[in-house]
Amino acid sequence: MNPSIAVLLIGLLLFIVFFSFLVTLFRRRVNVEGRVRLAASPTPAKNLSDYVNSIFALFKPLGGFIPRSVEEMSRQERRMAQAGIRRKDGVVLFHGAQFALALIFLLTSLSVLPASRYTAAFAFGSILLGAALPDIWLSRSIEARKERIQLAIPDALDLTVVCVEAGLGLDQALLRISEEINDAYPDLSDEFRLRNIEVNMGRTRAEAFRNLAARTGVDDLKSLVAILIQSDRFGTSVGQALRVFADALRLKRQMRARERAAKLPIKMIPIMVFFIFPSIFVVVVGPAVIQIIKGLLPIFTGQ
Repeated sequence: MNPSIAVLLIGLLLFIVFFSFLVTLFRRRVNVEGRVRLAASPTPAKNLSDYVNSIFALFKPLGGFIPRSVEEMSRQERRMAQAGIRRKDGVVLFHGAQFALALIFLLTSLSVLPASRYTAAFAFGSILLGAALPDIWLSRSIEARKERIQLAIPDALDLTVVCVEAGLGLDQALLRISEEINDAYPDLSDEFRLRNIEVNMGRTRAEAFRNLAARTGVDDLKSLVAILIQSDRFGTSVGQALRVFADALRLKRQMRARERAAKLPIKMIPIMVFFIFPSIFVVVVGPAVIQIIKGLLPIFTGQ
């Protein structure tokens, strides 16, 4: 590509980005009544939540510029629900954060790196990096939340068996468990509480359980939901089914722990090679190398 054409395209892109950013930043409705009320009342000190809301107010119109299909919106909504984010405008804020980070990385790369034939490649890479960082953060948040819910399921199962065998119904037992494990496992407690809200709103128990499995995405919880739906459909003992599943889950957790223990020596190899072995090599071979140098140095210098 001709360098002049590349510079012209970059300049045009920067103009469009800056113009969109300024329009987004300064486009707001004039609320005269709110301004008069704010001027009459003392100005409160801003806290961290006010600054976060200001950032969200900036990200939201930025996310509106990105075209999205219905399938993409539903997929992102499902992923954000699995990460524990249930804002109505969560998808728009997410895309706004991608747009803002891509813009920041683009401007940083163009201002720091010197102009060369690779300027367009650096600009394109910075845009990709800025857009990929929120997606990486969301994926890590989903995996971390799945891990926390998976660790919480065995304790919640034991409490469920105790509550059901004590005479409570399944809905009352899950509500009671959500209150008991709120401090130790807030993620699973929040999901159980949301499931009870759906049942109280009129949804069937099976549908509420399926929504619970879809929101979390944890395989063990999906299996638990399938067992509870089958027990409710065929009228079998819920306590006995939960006890059998709890035993199978303990065995699976034991096998998972053994698998992680078996992977540990493989994961330790890079650490040993790059951090431990060089230190041992310096300590063991270092004095011998010094003595060899002291012995051969006079011979090489002719002394």
